Amino acid sequence: MTNPVSSIRPASTTLEGPGKTSGAREWGFLETLHGAIDQVNELQSAAETKVSALLEGNGMDVHSAMIAVEKADLSFQLMMQVRNKIVAAYQEISRMQF
Repeated sequence: MTNPVSSIRPASTTLEGPGKTSGAREWGFLETLHGAIDQVNELQSAAETKVSALLEGNGMDVHSAMIAVEKADLSFQLMMQVRNKIVAAYQEISRMQF
């Protein structure tokens, strides 16, 4: 199985505030977003591991494999909804006239 989450990772961005001459800092929101993407990626990897163990017959039960797959699916859907809200907010801000 391929990992669809790793391809959506946002580019790391550093911003300098006005009056700062050295040392850029990362926004807390971006760090939180990276953490959420990493958690979704970990759930996806765990689900893949459990499904492959189930298919190989390594003693994995169907219920725990299905629970792992559903957790990964729900977390991915939540991440996509958060992404959609961020894009909608960006589009709304870009339509504002200053």
